[in-house]
Amino acid sequence: MKHKLFEPYTIKNITLKNRIVMSPMCMYSSDDQDGYAQPFHLTHYESRAAGQVGLIITEATAVLPEGRISHEDLGIWSDEHIEGLQKINEGIHRHGAKAGIQLAHAGRKANLRDETFAPSAEAFSASMKVPTEMTKEDIQRTVEAFRVGAGRSKKAGFDVIELHGAHGYLINQFLSPLTNKRDDEYGGTRENRYRFLRETIEAVKQEWDGPLFVRISGEEYHEDGNTMDDFIYFAREMKSQGVDLIDVSSGGVVPAAIDPYPGYQVTFAEQIKQGADIDTGAVGLITSGNQAEEILQNERADLIFLARALLRNPYWPKEAADELGYPLEGPRQYTRAW
Repeated sequence: MKHKLFEPYTIKNITLKNRIVMSPMCMYSSDDQDGYAQPFHLTHYESRAAGQVGLIITEATAVLPEGRISHEDLGIWSDEHIEGLQKINEGIHRHGAKAGIQLAHAGRKANLRDETFAPSAEAFSASMKVPTEMTKEDIQRTVEAFRVGAGRSKKAGFDVIELHGAHGYLINQFLSPLTNKRDDEYGGTRENRYRFLRETIEAVKQEWDGPLFVRISGEEYHEDGNTMDDFIYFAREMKSQGVDLIDVSSGGVVPAAIDPYPGYQVTFAEQIKQGADIDTGAVGLITSGNQAEEILQNERADLIFLARALLRNPYWPKEAADELGYPLEGPRQYTRAW
């Protein structure tokens, strides 16, 4: 029996050595205000590459200072950020893994001392500040920041770009009727709500011709939110623009009680894959090799995104390989224990 989890995966001009992806996770480890990579980031990401993860996507990296989720997030709003990101990539590439960056803007969920911005002037919760409704000039400035961020990502040596359109952050805020109350061409119909993402993809592709992913929340856990029909529409539009893969998570748009269980988001990835005929990544309480293999063997998704499992064990690929009986090669330095 073939083990699909350890099969190579080719997308555009790169080939991943396996289907295991480290999902973007904020580490809150940059110095306050500057957004620079720190020694922790170098160790954190390289250790997962040594553990034989195929693709490692760095945490949400802000294209503008006001787009950070917190003051301790990585940034890419300045050329001065490139050097630190290059060092991260050197470590990842040293072990045969590919490197991705998640370009992000937090919108109204930016937990900052500074002014925050969103499609509409509505706070996420009573404990968070009311954002400033973005003018068209603000929108164009942000789209331009994504374009420039893509160019910096290329200079830093990334192999993949992912746009963060999930978890209630800015792109998600434009997509969702729960958060987008605008009455101009960026609000109202789903065609209009997609406009910000459409323009962002167009801008990014001016600088980037490599693999392009978009993360979305495939369930908003609210009766007035986007439906699966809406997500399939968005996915088809993204595919027509040249997006290569949809990374399907869920939630975060509005406060909601979610009862997670193993693989609870896989169905969303499966429905989008089938409905839009586009590759997808599955994420969310995927913890074992057998579970990951089932998803791939049944063509429910094309890549397996792991988050907490890789925080607990940087060598999860070895654990999964042992479970599946696959002879995974590891770093030569660890041969005696591998």
